[in-house]
Amino acid sequence: MQAISNHKVVVLKEKGVTLPKGFNAGGMNCGIKKGKLDLGYIVSEVPATAAGVYTTNIFQAAPLVVTQESIAKEHKIQAVLVNSGNANACTGEQGLKDASTMQKAFANELGIPEHLVAVTATGVIGELLPMEKINPGIGQILQAENEAEENFIQAILTTDTAVKHIAVQTQIDGKTVSIGGAAKGSGMIHPNMATMLGFITTDANIAHEDLLFALKEVTNQTFNMITVDGDTSTNDMVLVMANGLAENNLLTKDHPDWDGFVTGLKIVSEELAKKIARDGEGATKLIEVTVEGAQNQKDASIVGKSIISSSLVKTAIFGTDANWGRIVTAIGYSGVQIQPNAIKVAIGPYQVFENGLPCPFDEAEVKNYLEQETIKIFVELNLGNHSATAWGCDLTYDYVKINGSYRT
Repeated sequence: MQAISNHKVVVLKEKGVTLPKGFNAGGMNCGIKKGKLDLGYIVSEVPATAAGVYTTNIFQAAPLVVTQESIAKEHKIQAVLVNSGNANACTGEQGLKDASTMQKAFANELGIPEHLVAVTATGVIGELLPMEKINPGIGQILQAENEAEENFIQAILTTDTAVKHIAVQTQIDGKTVSIGGAAKGSGMIHPNMATMLGFITTDANIAHEDLLFALKEVTNQTFNMITVDGDTSTNDMVLVMANGLAENNLLTKDHPDWDGFVTGLKIVSEELAKKIARDGEGATKLIEVTVEGAQNQKDASIVGKSIISSSLVKTAIFGTDANWGRIVTAIGYSGVQIQPNAIKVAIGPYQVFENGLPCPFDEAEVKNYLEQETIKIFVELNLGNHSATAWGCDLTYDYVKINGSYRT
């Protein structure tokens, strides 16, 4: 177990959604996918305060519609049911009925009200769910052999090549509060979120309004700062469940330990976001772009996302080509008002552009740096004091292979 102290927050890289008190998780194969787990769950011992952020795509998948309606009733859920292999998106009234059927069936298994179950899905768009397989699966999913966090994080995957989970702990009112997370996503990621599911659990005692505020604030700095290919999916969702079993005093923005909780939530979200970006379909490298000296936070974010979204930058990184011109071009068309002669650009430790002109650098040394798995790009705008960091991945031959035959 690797633990890292960070602003009174301890990071547990091998833990996840079951570290907080009162949560368990599991998964199984119900037959949507061949030979792989495809139906997973998270359950809290008691109803949990819930908050979510959802895709910006106008075409929202049926499970997202059902889940948002359920959470709106009393801002609480007690369980999450997720299937992979079929997105249940663009499936009309039947898709909504199927999502509601899944919700009701799992609620019956747990003996709780239907609206306390959130449902979500990921996979192929436009195909009806195979309910003749899913319904029997729901009836068996709570069996002891299916209960394991590893089963859950495997059951939510599609084209992912690696599982994504992490947990942290911090002290609030002298109580140990845990925050755990798991996610899936490797393609169609975009700064406004896309084919990405994130599940975060915590045993903190916190009101819905403050939990939602924290989630939105953190999401804008983490999940909304990643991209793989610029597409925005129908099924995005990040959901947080807070069951209060740590028994701290109610957390609000005025609580003296508020910053510790938000820091923990940000660490979990950022690590999951970076894992998603690194696991981009066919990717070989994680690209981290840090923009400093912006007039405001929004401008810094826009410039960072413009760079990591550039197909030309991404292919240059894949080809280990120190083509700083592509980076400068992405800054220039970002829409942010800049002063070209004030900008500095560095690839790793190597300054490549300054004051509107290229800097002399050793091509071989920079090429050698670009062979690494994590590539860092630094941009100084010299216009203010605001900064932002964005994450993406390189664009490879394998990306085309994977997405050219996704349905087959």
